[in-house]
Amino acid sequence: MGRHYDWLVVGAGFTGAVFAERVANRLGQRVLVIDRRDHVGGNAHDFRNEHGILCHRYGPHVFHTNAAAEVRYLSAFTRWRRYEHRCCAMLDGRLVPPPCNLTSLDVCFAPGRAARYARALVERFGVGTEVTVQTLCAADDGDVRDVGRFVFDAVFRRYTEKQWGRPVESLDPSVTARLPVRISHDDRYFTDRFQRMPRDGYAATFARMLSHPLIDVRLECDAAAVGTETTWERMLHTGGIDAYFGYRLGALPYRTVDFEFRTYSQPTHLPVGMVTFPDDRPYTRISEARHLTGEPGTRTTICIEHPRAHRPGLDEPCYPVPAPENHRLHDAYRQLAAAEAPGVVFAGRLGDCRYITMAQAVGRALALFSRV
Repeated sequence: MGRHYDWLVVGAGFTGAVFAERVANRLGQRVLVIDRRDHVGGNAHDFRNEHGILCHRYGPHVFHTNAAAEVRYLSAFTRWRRYEHRCCAMLDGRLVPPPCNLTSLDVCFAPGRAARYARALVERFGVGTEVTVQTLCAADDGDVRDVGRFVFDAVFRRYTEKQWGRPVESLDPSVTARLPVRISHDDRYFTDRFQRMPRDGYAATFARMLSHPLIDVRLECDAAAVGTETTWERMLHTGGIDAYFGYRLGALPYRTVDFEFRTYSQPTHLPVGMVTFPDDRPYTRISEARHLTGEPGTRTTICIEHPRAHRPGLDEPCYPVPAPENHRLHDAYRQLAAAEAPGVVFAGRLGDCRYITMAQAVGRALALFSRV
């Protein structure tokens, strides 16, 4: 026997789960949440491996934000563990903390040269400031420009072209515009006021979020598999908008990632939570679960990320490629949606076809709820 729902939510990641919980809890409406994968939580999903180690299945996910509303909302479903993410980039055998800061200069250059560069940056911008590499590259001071070019060529260009599989110049200018350089010794990867990890993990957080009696969850299920006996009034679609329309206007390009896990008989393997590799190796970064979760143990598991082009219908799209022609194609799909699918709301990293953090996904879902 079929069932009628007020909302069908396609995708059980942050955008879909938060929206479903709000609609059920605040409006008393019935929601069906479906996901083609075998778990909730989207790319934030975590799991315990065969050694009992809590791992992030799709690479490291650190919750960070300056928005109190997002923290307040999620705190109803999880307790938090304090964690400030620190990383290193492997440059010519040296571990350099990104984003580039004064400590990075000390590691990369001889003492006299590093001091000269640091002095030039402090005199130009002041201690404690943060500027973009674009600003440094355009400076009239030669030392400032040298720092900018070093960061852009040695760190950003090499890593970014491996990550996206295309030249930096073909990407949206905003990608370069937001690359920061810190005029300080602050080596934290994020500087947001709130940086935490869910104490019991993301999977447990999503399970609590979706436990409302008016929410039904079906996994390993896409919209086509729901069946004609199930009906709904409106839909929130957090999957690819191009996939929804059968790629009628062409496929939006995404990058996907192959995740390789290795376990070692030692308490930790990396000096920090993540090491990136802006070089010729086939992988972009390695993260370590125990740094992220803080759980003790005699074994540790690392996750190695191998980026490649997404194959529509065959693997999971992870990152929308930020390029001008892709924005134009997405806009065309938006116009198609307005004309042919007025009862469908497209949102999320894939629905909006843009990179968003977990906190931004929560904020997007709360904003969508406020409009319905």
